[in-house]
Order: sequence, then structure tokens, then C-alpha cells
Amino acid sequence: MSVLEGIPIDMSIVLGSTSIPIRQVLKMSRGAMIPLDCGHNDPTRVYVNDQLVAEGKILVNGEVMSLEITKVVERER
Repeated sequence: MSVLEGIPIDMSIVLGSTSIPIRQVLKMSRGAMIPLDCGHNDPTRVYVNDQLVAEGKILVNGEVMSLEITKVVERER
């Protein structure tokens, strides 16, 4: 086992974002739609420890969702 396997990371996969008032969130019920600031062809972003590391696209196969990495972001030096 590698020493790296025990290091925890925080990973986020971000489809898009929006800003809405809390009163609107409180009124939502099951099936409510929340519009995001992106289109269906825009890349999904992958953050590790709050740092952008990759972009990809969401794939859906029946009940299973996955992310196909299409670009690894260059690290700033």
C-alpha cells in the first residue's frame, strides 16, 4: 500500500452555480428546477482541495452517472 493512499482529499464536481434568495429555496418542493449559469455542453469542473484540477463531461447510463475527464488543468508555477 502506498503512503499516499491514506491522505484524505476534498473533491468537488461542479456542474454550475446560481444565486437565489433563501425564501425561494424554502418554497421549493420535490421536482423543483434550479437554473444554473451554464449550458449542457459546458464543461463540468473538478476541484481538489478547492483547486481546479480538471474539466470533463457528465455521462449517464441508465441509473449510473459518471464523469469523463476531457482536460487536466495545468498547474500554475
